[in-house]
Amino acid sequence: MELTLLLLYLTSWEEEDIPEEMRRSWKGYDFTILNELTDEDIIRGSIRSKSVYLTEAGVKEAKELMKKYFK
Repeated sequence: MELTLLLLYLTSWEEEDIPEEMRRSWKGYDFTILNELTDEDIIRGSIRSKSVYLTEAGVKEAKELMKKYFK
């Protein structure tokens, strides 16, 4: 699950024209893991959409994972 979150973050982009920072990523990963990340409120998104967005907690956790894996 950690590596999927890290990949979501590394391949994400920042949405423009919205008042707050939002990072989106395509959800081309195992749906079981994406569902777990959704249950933990790390990512959010509609079942119908092709992308998800990382919550503030998700971005924070992804940045910690970068420190862990990219020493």
